[in-house]
Amino acid sequence: MNIVILDSKAANPGDLSWEWLNKYGEVTIYDRTPEAQVVSRAKDAEIVILNKTIVSRRSVEQLPKLKLIAILATGFNVVDTAACDERGIAVANIPSYSVSAVAQQTFAFILEFANRVGLHSDSVHAGDWAASPDFCYQKAPLAELMGKTIGVIGYGRIGRRVTEIAKAFRMRVLANTAHPENYPDAPVKFLSLDEMLPQCDFVTLHCPMTPATDKMVNAEFLAKMKDGAFLVNTSRGGELDEAAVADALNSGKLAGAGVDVLSTEPPAADNPLLSAKNIFITPHIAWAAYETRERLMGIVEDNIASFLAGNPKNIVNLK
Repeated sequence: MNIVILDSKAANPGDLSWEWLNKYGEVTIYDRTPEAQVVSRAKDAEIVILNKTIVSRRSVEQLPKLKLIAILATGFNVVDTAACDERGIAVANIPSYSVSAVAQQTFAFILEFANRVGLHSDSVHAGDWAASPDFCYQKAPLAELMGKTIGVIGYGRIGRRVTEIAKAFRMRVLANTAHPENYPDAPVKFLSLDEMLPQCDFVTLHCPMTPATDKMVNAEFLAKMKDGAFLVNTSRGGELDEAAVADALNSGKLAGAGVDVLSTEPPAADNPLLSAKNIFITPHIAWAAYETRERLMGIVEDNIASFLAGNPKNIVNLK
């Protein structure tokens, strides 16, 4: 069995091991692979493992030995699954491995905005506290989460975990989902966006990237939000109209934002969010805690072992 990992670096920057793959065959590992080199590197592969490397129809058609594409992520839009269907190539993803980690990142943004830990720590290290005439001081307004209203857009596993955490902070939770009837016992009130947005101190996105959510957070959406609200996106970068969000931040309509994803990654130097006011941006790391990646590695091994045993799991195509 010939196994090729096309982009190993993000999932395993060196603190985990690929040794377990050796029991399944001969393994070749690349840190990253440009799309133009997919065919030359994977031409003899029966199993390809990838994260964000694009495998187009043209590539699929030139990989005659390929049987399985094992994706090191939940999203599988980088692979032309229709082309894989035609060739009988299975595509397996890793669902739900990062639920807790992404919810944690969501609240990392919210807590940074509410408590300004980084700002005040930097101030203390700069000597401001040592020079202060008082025992304490504030560089920016601080906020208590208890009693604040958070709007959760998307009520899948991550949205539900965010709700649990918000409830622990004694926040009021409103939610928006395409199918509220699927959650008759949910501890939240489901509202339309028009009803929800004007009430929320915080709005957080946890929905899939679809034609309906493409640039969903646009000027019209932002105008409906409560003045001075805080926006969080740990979902998909394409769900924001980034120019409109930057305008809302710079005008003060939004008090702040926290985003872990951008429309293009890495971002272009002229991405308007990079120069916007009051925004925390992290480089798509919500999923990247050691424990989360270790869990991911275990699931991808199970996907491969199950496929080879004739009992495939987490196959997103061939239906």
